[in-house]
Amino acid sequence: MKIITPGHCYELANFEQDLPELNQRLQFIHKEQRPEVDPPVFFTVTDGTTNEEVLKVLIDRLQSLNAKLPNRQTSIAVTKCQEALMWLENRTAERKARGVEGTPKP
Repeated sequence: MKIITPGHCYELANFEQDLPELNQRLQFIHKEQRPEVDPPVFFTVTDGTTNEEVLKVLIDRLQSLNAKLPNRQTSIAVTKCQEALMWLENRTAERKARGVEGTPKP
């Protein structure tokens, strides 16, 4: 894994072919605060995916692997990814309920 833009863009190496030209990029949405707007809000600098989407992919992949070769550790990894997804979705729901989603307010 190579960090292209910290927190936002990563280059992922392929497992079997160590050829940088075949590496894949993972781009997360990049938002920055727009202070001149009152109240302050975030605007999109670069569109991309979210942590939640990546966790959903990982959950599906782990479940598929576990169906082929059941394994306790893989089952635990699925559960932990599901838990992480639940906490992130809970955070978003809580911020929406408080009316601060998309703002720099804590």
